[in-house]
Amino acid sequence: MTPKSQKHWTGDVGDLLRVGPGFRLDRVDAGATPGYGRRKRDSIDDLVAGSDELSELQERLYAASRADAAGAAVLLVLQAMDTAGKGGIIRHVVGSVDPQGVQLVAFKKPTAEELAHDFLWRIRAHVPTAGMIGVFDRSHYEDVLIGKVRALASADEIERRYGAINDFERELSASGTRIVKVMLHISADEQRDRLMDRLDRPDKHWKYNPGDVDERMLWPAYMDAYQAVFERTSTEVAPWHVVPADRKWYARLAVQALLLDALQEIDPRWPAAQFDVAAERDRLRAS
Repeated sequence: MTPKSQKHWTGDVGDLLRVGPGFRLDRVDAGATPGYGRRKRDSIDDLVAGSDELSELQERLYAASRADAAGAAVLLVLQAMDTAGKGGIIRHVVGSVDPQGVQLVAFKKPTAEELAHDFLWRIRAHVPTAGMIGVFDRSHYEDVLIGKVRALASADEIERRYGAINDFERELSASGTRIVKVMLHISADEQRDRLMDRLDRPDKHWKYNPGDVDERMLWPAYMDAYQAVFERTSTEVAPWHVVPADRKWYARLAVQALLLDALQEIDPRWPAAQFDVAAERDRLRAS
């Protein structure tokens, strides 16, 4: 399926970006634009049209939940190396819908209380409720990425977590939550340029974290950790999508398309009135 509003895809964006058998992250060109042969300036109309469609579908999803408290929800999981553009996705894609229908959570380093529980404890507390689009800016996957790279957990524990994640996501899917998992794939060279831009601009210094350079030194280990995540947790109910992110405009368009696909498949409908419309019209005229 491709979005009705984004007319210039030459293939199914979900199929093009989905992680399937034999997938290799090291073969993905972070500067490519799979399925979209037009240029940046040509993508603007598609993004605007997609925003209008996304806004309507989100409102329908939210409205439907008012009549069905056990209705559908969408969860967008965003994972990436630093500077890959998660913030831009949230502002330019998710930000185009009514904020009342969005549950955004940015997971940080676990607190002492959170560490006293299983790693999914804090995640479960923030899953989207019916009618909502939930966004995890980083997620439960940090516990098998940083956990693996920084040796914060044993190999056996990391292995257990893969299974726990798959069980958790099957549970979410069975309850009516459509999961859209996205890894924004930026190249090491592009990340260096974006970090340098933060240093060159005083208005961007607040976004610069010296620790990002330390993480860059572990780039191969992180790529290996992501590869393991894809092999162990890209499932039928919750497949991963790897979105080339060196071109910010393409990444935004692609993530918007994936969200539109999810909502179109849910196909939320406006709830029927729970009152006599004609009678209420007469009452209103007489008021």
